[in-house]
Amino acid sequence: MDQLVRVIAKDAPVKAVAISGTALVERARAIHDTWPVATAALGRLLMGASMMGNMLKEEHGSVTLRVRGGGPLGSLTAVSDSEGNVRGYVQNPAVDVPRKAHAKLDVGAAVGCDGELTVIKDLNMKEPYVGSVQLVGGEIAEDIAAYFYESEQIPTACALGVLIAPDQSVQTAGGYLIQLLPGAEEEVISAVERGISRVGAVSAKLDEGMSPLELLRDVLSEFELEVLETAPVEYRCYCSRERVSQALISMGREELTSLIEEQNGAELTCQFCDAVYHFTGDELRQLLKDATEK
Repeated sequence: MDQLVRVIAKDAPVKAVAISGTALVERARAIHDTWPVATAALGRLLMGASMMGNMLKEEHGSVTLRVRGGGPLGSLTAVSDSEGNVRGYVQNPAVDVPRKAHAKLDVGAAVGCDGELTVIKDLNMKEPYVGSVQLVGGEIAEDIAAYFYESEQIPTACALGVLIAPDQSVQTAGGYLIQLLPGAEEEVISAVERGISRVGAVSAKLDEGMSPLELLRDVLSEFELEVLETAPVEYRCYCSRERVSQALISMGREELTSLIEEQNGAELTCQFCDAVYHFTGDELRQLLKDATEK
């Protein structure tokens, strides 16, 4: 089962979160039938969103990450609830690009870097918080780190990895977010940097069987860590027939009437899980009646 763990250093102003996300990324791959580079890009975004969602202090809040980099994948979206359960999609899942050195997937080229990462935090207030940063390189992890530094003034290190098996399924996926709190001095920064450099690629460590907590203990080996939370996370979509009905009603009377007259029915597909919802003409007429009575 995929797992997320949050820790804080007892002896330094450092907090961190790590995730093992192999099952949730594989679920996304299966739903959207993504090719390897799309699997890696969407997987990284999903895990980044999961960690950011779990960091929310609002119990029923959500975090949406949207990347538009101008690359062949098109736009990518990931949405996490406040527990870290996440869902998402990529506009063009069947994309391939030339590999980098050592046959590594070139996520940056597939995503592109001529665009923005947009972060939407819904904290159940009147208006959601929206922040955007220019993409650094389209590799996702460094773009999330740039967002925290530029939009929230929090020095952040982010590592995300998705290892693809020969049969194109997800072999291993995971990552971490490490943040420096106010008061972090140069020696603390240097210790974090040493750990990041020593550990290297997260996908390789997780593929060796390392847990998220073991990963953080390895990277932050110079600090004494206290575990704040360990929680299961999964790919979870909240779509339902009732929600789709509400979406149809929100289209307005004119659009609904047009659907009834032109198609005598409707078929809507959830972007996140590809579930298909069918509505007959009579069902649409009932929705139109409900919308008129409101």
